[in-house]
Amino acid sequence: MNRIEQQFSERMIKGEKLFVPYIMAGDGGLEVLGERLTLLEKLGASAIEIGIPFSDPVADGPTIQKAGIRSLKAGTTLKEVIETLADIRLKVQIPLVVMTYMNPILAYGIDRFVTDVKQSGIDACIIPDLPIEEEDIIAPKLEAEGVELIRLVTMLTPKDRIRKIAERGNGFLYTVTVKGITGARNEFDQTLVSFLEDVKEISNKPVLAGFGVSSPEQVRELSQHCDGVVVGSRIVDLFHENNLEGIKELVEASKYTGKLV
Repeated sequence: MNRIEQQFSERMIKGEKLFVPYIMAGDGGLEVLGERLTLLEKLGASAIEIGIPFSDPVADGPTIQKAGIRSLKAGTTLKEVIETLADIRLKVQIPLVVMTYMNPILAYGIDRFVTDVKQSGIDACIIPDLPIEEEDIIAPKLEAEGVELIRLVTMLTPKDRIRKIAERGNGFLYTVTVKGITGARNEFDQTLVSFLEDVKEISNKPVLAGFGVSSPEQVRELSQHCDGVVVGSRIVDLFHENNLEGIKELVEASKYTGKLV
């Protein structure tokens, strides 16, 4: 069983909601990556999504774009991130998910990327600019090595396509909560709740809501309608501000299992 399936199933059996923070590798220097991952695990993260800096990130909003630029200016490379994660894997037990785009993978070499990701102990990859029609160039190779490809669905994805996407792979289904790029939102579309509940009915794997989730209140609210959340831009900002208490509050919010009034 993949580490994601094991970790998530154990938590869900206990009635816990899942919380996956996103951080940008190399933002603040690669030397702090291990410290940050260890902290997030200690606080109770279910898994951690690790972004790879890229010059043309089509899914990322201003906060993550700025973090990527800071990381690139520091000289961060995909190869260095994978090598660093191989060392960190010895200390961190929860699943590690790499988020990158196809360009860096193609430049790296697909076969080499798959081999190195496997050997480093990375559990899954998110590739937001890879549609299911094109994923055969890498998905079978990843999954043959026990590395999951995490697929995304959005509020604009037709139900029949959601079913096709949900049938593939394991791990979890990343459900995008906004009609746009990442970044903190004060409020969500009124149809979001019904959308999350529809996806939950369709999917046979955990459904996590991400993009725009930025406050403890939103974490608690959205978790009522799916299996958990992914929080990216807000976590990136809080690390940049060295506001560790703010990160703790977000993780703690996911542990609330009661009904909201």
